[in-house]
Amino acid sequence: MNIPSVLVIDDEPNNFDVIAALLNDRDYELYYSADGEDAIENLDAYNPDIILLDVMMPGIDGIEVCRQIKAMSKWQAVPIVMVTALSSKSDLANCLKTGADDFISKPVNGVELRARIKSMLRIKQQYDNLQAMLKLREDMAHMVVHDLRNPLSIIMFGLQLLKNPNYPKEKRNRKLDQIYGSAQRLQLLIDDLLKMALLESGKLRLNRKNVEINSLIQSVISNLKAIAAQKNQSLVSKLPKTSGRMVCVDANLIQRTIDNLLSNAIKFSPGNSQIVVNLEIINSGGYKIQVIDSGPGVPEAIQQKIFDKYEIGKTMSDTSQIGLGLAFCKMVVEAHGGEIGVTNNQSQGAIFEIILPISS
Repeated sequence: MNIPSVLVIDDEPNNFDVIAALLNDRDYELYYSADGEDAIENLDAYNPDIILLDVMMPGIDGIEVCRQIKAMSKWQAVPIVMVTALSSKSDLANCLKTGADDFISKPVNGVELRARIKSMLRIKQQYDNLQAMLKLREDMAHMVVHDLRNPLSIIMFGLQLLKNPNYPKEKRNRKLDQIYGSAQRLQLLIDDLLKMALLESGKLRLNRKNVEINSLIQSVISNLKAIAAQKNQSLVSKLPKTSGRMVCVDANLIQRTIDNLLSNAIKFSPGNSQIVVNLEIINSGGYKIQVIDSGPGVPEAIQQKIFDKYEIGKTMSDTSQIGLGLAFCKMVVEAHGGEIGVTNNQSQGAIFEIILPISS
């Protein structure tokens, strides 16, 4: 967590010493500037989260400093607290009219100073969180549009070819299969977005039923073998011959979860490699499902963060990455009372692991 930075602008060094002493027991990074011009020129270096600004200073006074800072778009959201000996309502109104967010009277009271700084920093944090959320939504919109556009382009181009009466008949079925596959990818992406919204709001009801987990995994592997074959990859399953127990889950959502993990493994693993799906019955009750690949792996620093929405672990050229797949997996697994995580495979690759209770 970043330590909040407090910039004190005051022509009297003794006043800074007083403020530093009053904030001594607080976790703040304190900076000092003796005049307004220096403070404005070095705002990037100070990078303040809040500014304590003296009003009566030689050169440009605090009111003018406040006006200039608030005129800069980069620093408009930084709270400015005017520290002043002025007490008339007109003077205080003038400070606020210039853009100041609050004021505190001299001599400075420690309790009041700490309370006002804490209040202003809370407002600044709310603003920063809002801006981060808006930036995230903007990035997400760009990524979603990009991922929707790719299969849509294939569909539109394919339909244009099929409309051509001279298009070879022997290629029509192959082109139709390609169009159908792209339409399915569009449908799956839109479906994932809708289901994630429902999972987050708690409105998605799990359609639980007892299923044999071996068969479910084998079905996913069977569906993806043709895609893996295009990269000369082999999909290997290591499943108990007889599980002896059923698992009570939403079969469609769990199948989609395993499909996402296995599709990622195919996407990021090199050609001529092996991808393993391992299933174990664990002693505590339940199942451990592992998807083991030999791709680039996941750095330890982001092994937890990678399950957040729109988080991309490693950028790959010519690879569609929207950062929703693993977030979807996490939501589904946790909705079933399970856990999901990732560790590095020995030498190379990653091991994505799901723990599912037998029933919950």
